[in-house]
Amino acid sequence: MRYWLMKSEPDETSIDHLAAEPLRLFEWTGVRNYQARNFMRDDMRPGDLLLFWHSSCPEPGIAGIAEVAAAAHPDSSQFDPDSPYHDPKSDPASPRWQCVDVRFVKKTRLVPPAELRAHPALDGMAVLKRGNRLSITPVSAEEWAYLTAQVLGC
Repeated sequence: MRYWLMKSEPDETSIDHLAAEPLRLFEWTGVRNYQARNFMRDDMRPGDLLLFWHSSCPEPGIAGIAEVAAAAHPDSSQFDPDSPYHDPKSDPASPRWQCVDVRFVKKTRLVPPAELRAHPALDGMAVLKRGNRLSITPVSAEEWAYLTAQVLGC
């Protein structure tokens, strides 16, 4: 099993959206960064757990836990001309963008970046590194264990 941090803007998809429909699979569309796409396509597997991070909002941070519920598949938004993530250069025969589906596990208290930075055990987290803008980053097993036991109390 692997662990991840995935960012979402809460006005688009929040942990509350997932919690309201706990059995629903949410397609993680709109990722338009090749490295983040490659994480989903090449490394994520059903059953992997993820920290659900609210971003681009007044109070960013960890808002809950979700799981990868379906393996990578073509991101439907790339072919939708009405989507802000439409990519007219993506060929349906060889889609450029992949995504996974995620499912709700647990809502947590909101843990902001400043609180995470106060824990030396989390210094290596990609989300806390200066200049990191990736919407998907790996979380080490040690970071996950520390976060769930010491910070989130799961």
